[in-house]
Amino acid sequence: MPETSVARFYDELADDYHLIYSDWEASIRRQGDALDALIGQERVEVLDCSCGIGTQAIGLALCGYRVTGTDLSPRAAARAGREAARRSLSLRTAAADMRRLPFPDGRFDVVVCADNSLPHLLTEQDVHAALAAMRRVLRPDGLLLVSTRHYDDLLRDHPVSTPPQVHRTADGGERTVTCQLWHWHDDGEHYDLEHFQLLPAGGEWRVKVRRTTYWALSQDRLAGLAAEAGFVDARWRMPQETGFFQPLLVARADE
Repeated sequence: MPETSVARFYDELADDYHLIYSDWEASIRRQGDALDALIGQERVEVLDCSCGIGTQAIGLALCGYRVTGTDLSPRAAARAGREAARRSLSLRTAAADMRRLPFPDGRFDVVVCADNSLPHLLTEQDVHAALAAMRRVLRPDGLLLVSTRHYDDLLRDHPVSTPPQVHRTADGGERTVTCQLWHWHDDGEHYDLEHFQLLPAGGEWRVKVRRTTYWALSQDRLAGLAAEAGFVDARWRMPQETGFFQPLLVARADE
């Protein structure tokens, strides 16, 4: 999928992204705490190279990290900066492609690429380019944290939809419903996603539909690509172990 269409998907979603969570504020803190436990260092420089509207980046800033956030979507990155400022947090944000990160070598102690962002890249060449860029901007022995869906299970079952998620306003009043339909390609690995949001509109429902494509990367395959890009000690950590909502590939930059 052309990078412009991925950017457009998230540009269109940016204003409504928090509505995919039942409680976005709680998710920010929970995800930040889970990543903090894996990082386990003080006052380090973190790059969230797929920051979206700031769920993980803001969570880590709340834990005391110095965080920079980039995203392919200019609207999402800009919202992340505004959301951080609203919480009196420092979060530098910019629009950038994770395959071409605009930072000097060895700039960061930790790179985070969470929330199934890497599988928007649809070829081994592009995934390798992104992982190599992450390796380049990490200091030697720096930490990489990448989260994806549990694709080993999904590649076996090939589901065609996700359960609906309901977001309520703080007063428990209006609801928003989010769900997805998946259309698998003939190769059994790539799938087109239709993202549906039902938003209340004066007693009726207004529907927003956005479309994008993913590559369902198995854990072994992604770990292998990370090794080729210069990472060592790669290990998958599961949600029941970390408290993070997706499986996490944890690896170190080769010295």
